[in-house]
Amino acid sequence: MKEFIYSRNAVYETLRAKRREVFRVQIAEGTQEKGRLDDILKIARGRKIPVERVPRSRLDKIHQNHQSVVAEISEYPYSDVIEILEYARNKSELPFVLILDSLQDPQNFGTLLRTAEVVGVHGVIIPLAHTVEVTPAVVNASSGASEHLRIAQSNLSQTIDALKDSDVWIVGLDQNGETIGEKADRHLRGAIGLVVGGEGEGLRELTRKKCDMVLKLPMRGQVESLNAAVAGSVALYLAYLARNK
Repeated sequence: MKEFIYSRNAVYETLRAKRREVFRVQIAEGTQEKGRLDDILKIARGRKIPVERVPRSRLDKIHQNHQSVVAEISEYPYSDVIEILEYARNKSELPFVLILDSLQDPQNFGTLLRTAEVVGVHGVIIPLAHTVEVTPAVVNASSGASEHLRIAQSNLSQTIDALKDSDVWIVGLDQNGETIGEKADRHLRGAIGLVVGGEGEGLRELTRKKCDMVLKLPMRGQVESLNAAVAGSVALYLAYLARNK
């Protein structure tokens, strides 16, 4: 199955990651070939990927935010939990996994993927159903970070059990948890699976029961809570800092 991804960073990172087959790249006629676009063209030429100059209106039909470039590519290559754990082992690092419990918004998903890639998460796990998947909108929202990550679709309950069997500590993020501080900080060190709930309802009850610990971010303002993407990104950085003390 083929799909079109759009925007310069998304196309560039997809080419750079080399995890998908790229069938062709389309550039809007009259576009100045400099900066990131020039990088895209250099990679395409080096890999003998066809490049077409097309009317801008054709790209507009794919997405309004194409930034003068789209690429026709193969579908996203999902990973699995075993590969994620092996990747951590090959890097001689304790597993650092992000688990997303029924996230629905592509922008939130993309934001979390971008943060996860930056802090060195070894893999991301999403449910088999009732969740956003890695779509072109998600690739764009993540600025192409999705293409460098191992993302697995699986039964969350079974996967959490498998991670526990591999000595991974499962930490949920929820407003009803223990406030992250000096005492709770220790739960973010070592091998960790950080679970972020969906928009609105947070962690599902079954997922919450599977967690070894449920934590919440400390807050002093008037707003009740942060959205899933912001809260998850903050927690990922706190885990990154705790693991690297």
